[in-house]
Amino acid sequence: MSEQVNHDQLRSLLRAAGPYPLEAYQFVQEGLSFTSQQARLDPDVYGELDRHVTGQELCMGLREYAIQRYGLLARTVLECWRVQRTEDFGRMVFAMINAGLLKQQADDSIEDFTSVYDFREAFDPRDIEQAIGAQQSS
Repeated sequence: MSEQVNHDQLRSLLRAAGPYPLEAYQFVQEGLSFTSQQARLDPDVYGELDRHVTGQELCMGLREYAIQRYGLLARTVLECWRVQRTEDFGRMVFAMINAGLLKQQADDSIEDFTSVYDFREAFDPRDIEQAIGAQQSS
């Protein structure tokens, strides 16, 4: 029964959000987990509080996750999935919300994903090389 619901949700999701392949949605879900973990408040002070992530925070986290996962190929991978601007992340997130796969807070809006950053600048190979170099020296 739950397997059928998942297939129905998946079909609904892929119809609703446009040209993005399943891998792009999987990336966004994984990137949301990554971003949530990065955004958690200090558990020594606040306990195990799982903080909501805003659209802007998610876009920044997805950038970091893409670079961590794909390195210099991050922008190329995203473009292969037809993801070329932060608004594409928003379309996928809201398609997942509409399919019942994610929950929406009252103040969440698709506009939160508008022009958070320019992909050419955010995935500039020189900046990525510097970020990778800094991680390796840490």
